[in-house]
Amino acid sequence: MQTLIRVATQDDVDTLFAIRTSVQQNHLSREQMADVGITPRVLADRIREAACVWIAEVDGQPAAFSMVDLVEGEVFAMFVQPTYEGLGLGRQLMAVAEAALFERHDTLFLMTDGRDEIRANGFYQRLGWTVVARVEGDDVRYQKRRAP
Repeated sequence: MQTLIRVATQDDVDTLFAIRTSVQQNHLSREQMADVGITPRVLADRIREAACVWIAEVDGQPAAFSMVDLVEGEVFAMFVQPTYEGLGLGRQLMAVAEAALFERHDTLFLMTDGRDEIRANGFYQRLGWTVVARVEGDDVRYQKRRAP
């Protein structure tokens, strides 16, 4: 198995949507994403503005991605297709995302569904992220500080 982490391009927008809509936990359809302002055009514009999205490929096949907001210091998205879970892709993508954000910020954040059954919570906690607040609904805000 050969793994490659690369910067996404505008040509990857459909791939990003395919990965995002493949997940079972925290699933959103394309229509639901559009309702909250996540459209192919918005995604393409963000990619054009800055290197802020990375794709993990396994044997040449897109399998996962991460996306950050460089201005705000936020890990905006981290998704792995179910058939590629357990290969360490999320860990690799998070390392790249954190490195890009720590170049600009001392404290990073992300928000996700905070319910106990959501596996992402354990993943973030194992990587040193800490819940600092509850936000709307079941969502929680995690933070991570730069190591001294």
